[in-house]
Formats: sequence, C-alpha cells, structure tokens
Amino acid sequence: MTETVTQRLQACLREKENILSIYFTAGYPALEDTRPILRHLQKAGADMVELGMPYSDPLADGPTIQECGSQAIANGMGIAKLFTQLEGFRSEIDLPVILMGYFNPIVQYGLEAFCAACQRVGIDGLIIPDLPLDYYQSHVKAVMEAAGLSMIFLISPSTSEERIAEIDAESSSFIYAVSSNSTTGHQSKHSASDYLKRLKAMNLKHPHLVGFNIRNKASFDAACAHAQGGIIGSAFLKALEPNNLKESIHTFIQNIRS
Repeated sequence: MTETVTQRLQACLREKENILSIYFTAGYPALEDTRPILRHLQKAGADMVELGMPYSDPLADGPTIQECGSQAIANGMGIAKLFTQLEGFRSEIDLPVILMGYFNPIVQYGLEAFCAACQRVGIDGLIIPDLPLDYYQSHVKAVMEAAGLSMIFLISPSTSEERIAEIDAESSSFIYAVSSNSTTGHQSKHSASDYLKRLKAMNLKHPHLVGFNIRNKASFDAACAHAQGGIIGSAFLKALEPNNLKESIHTFIQNIRS
C-alpha cells in the first residue's frame, strides 16, 4: 500500500472536482460480486466508493437499498465475510473506499476489532447514520483515529447552522450533505438548492458531497454546482445487471460523466 488511509482520501478531496461517489451494497447482486464491482467502478471512472454493510433494520435506507441489503444478507453477507473479501484488495483498487452501515452490527463485531480490520485491509473512513455525535466523541473517536479512519457525518436541511459548525469541527475529510429529509432513493418534490446555497455560504473548513436523490447526470450536475461532488446509490443499484456487471457499470458511469 503506497498511501495511508488519510492520504488517499485527502488526495481525492484536494485534487478532484465534481467527485462522483458510488454507493453499492456488499454481497449484492451475488455474494462474491463485491470485488468485481469495485474493479469495474475504478475502471469506469468513479472517484470514490461507499460500500454498504447490509443490516436488517436500515432506518435511513429507501426501498431499493433495503431490498438489496436483504438479498445480500440472504446471500450470506456479514461483516466478517466482507473483511475476508477485502483482504488484499488494495493491490488492485486505488479509490478511497468508505464503509457505510449501522452501529449495532459494529458493536456486535467489536468496535476495536472492527476498526483494526478496517485499517488492515485499507478502508479510508466510515459513515454510521445512527451514531450520535456526542457518543462518537466520548466512545468512538479515539478508536477510529488510532486506526486512521475518517468519520463522515450526515447533515440535512433541518440541521441547524450551530450543529453543522460542530460537525465541521469534528470532521477530518468531508461532510455528507443529505439533500432532503427523506430516505435514500426518494424523489423529493422540493428543490434542495436553497439548502445547498446556505451550506456553500457558510464557508466550512471541510468540503461536502451531496447524497440522496442523486440519480442521473442532471441531478449530479446540480449537486456539483453547490458542492464538491455527488453520491449515487439507489439509481446505481437499479442499473446493475447481474449477468452483465461490467457493461452495466461502465454505461451508468459514462451516462453520468457525459
């Protein structure tokens, strides 16, 4: 591994504009598709990957990601299996890779063991939607920092400026700006532009990427007009063709980039 975890993620954020981050669920469509999808995403031109750890009670996920998670669990995916799949993946994948999931399975696995495994295989950061900021500060921060992991916090249109400033102070890479007060994949009837303009005007120390409801070139470009990039999950999962992963992934990325 030629770069440390922090260097790899920071280099992406420092050097790239209009960052395209793709979320997909580990172990979906088939259990052993995790590594092939990572390879195809890198070759197709994605800038960053959020790798979802499926969970039986995904509060922030919409129907598509819930269904994919249920299928991945039925396929046999779990945290231990995921780390087995990721052993040695840094020999072929240079993209920043962030694990996204819920706190309960991490606690069951063991927080210290989980963070140590992330460091060993080369994970760059974590997104844990149900982890309260104060609990992170008191119980999780030291463990994550010791493992060289960046914690990515979520904010939404209802997050106060005071809270956003506190999150900015705790961040070490970027902030995940949820585009609306909804679950993933839900198409909001309301424009997020005012919210994103407000964020941009705050001149935060850390960049933000926009997620939720980013599904095509138009919505990706709109997100990039106010942020450093966009995150696409549900639309990507819908586009995956189990028997034609390479072509479906390349076509999807090209349609966003064109």
